[in-house]
Amino acid sequence: MWRRALAMVLFMAGAALLAGAAGAGAQQGVWSIITRPMFQSMLSHRGDSGCQGAFYTYDAFIEAASKFPGFGTTGDEQTRRRELAAFFGQTSHETTGGWATAPDGPFAWGYCRVKEQKQTDPPYYGRGPIQLTHKYNYRLAGQALNLNLVGDPDLVARDPVVAFKTAIWFWMTPQSPKPSCHAVMTGDWRPSATDRAAGRLPGYGLTTNIINGGLECGEDRSTDGAKAAKDRVGYYKRYCGMLRVGYGDNMACRNQKPYGG
Repeated sequence: MWRRALAMVLFMAGAALLAGAAGAGAQQGVWSIITRPMFQSMLSHRGDSGCQGAFYTYDAFIEAASKFPGFGTTGDEQTRRRELAAFFGQTSHETTGGWATAPDGPFAWGYCRVKEQKQTDPPYYGRGPIQLTHKYNYRLAGQALNLNLVGDPDLVARDPVVAFKTAIWFWMTPQSPKPSCHAVMTGDWRPSATDRAAGRLPGYGLTTNIINGGLECGEDRSTDGAKAAKDRVGYYKRYCGMLRVGYGDNMACRNQKPYGG
């Protein structure tokens, strides 16, 4: 009798440990995929001569990411890896310093820039990983983060945690009729009949449409727009390889109508 009781105790203890381990796995943050060595390897040229990307630190990324539950932690392992590859693919294009014959290839030079090179809407020109642009985006991001970004837009270029927060805020936030990039990459978004008719289907290409579809998506895009969209895909494919995850469907947005188009 005592042996049976002991066996039951051991069984229950083992089950509790397994449940705890499973729960811990589910609770893991982005640091379990984007480790410090991985971050350095992905963005190894950001501090090179001619770049300002030493500003972007691993600790700043992890601190900012921790403020957004669900970012890089939603879904199974492959979904989480693919979302993070997509996030870094898009933000690396936005901050690229690469060129065709660059050392290690053109897609090894993400996070080279902090500020937009050709300022399009001063003082609300592009800053940070997502190159936050326009007063309305600074206002919305500031409201969400409880920061006065309209009064002090350059805070995004002075504080790396704030810089990453603005990028992750943009990634996580839908702006109707556009879904969030996060919802697209984690499978939480379902295209409407209107979206399907416009070719807007789940996949990395739709995140390009969300970010800059008016210039880079659709059959009427310019040569420069097509080149930019191709560059985004190049970064994404590189990071998918590094993070050991498949690309998924619909990487490109050539066959997608831009929102409002």
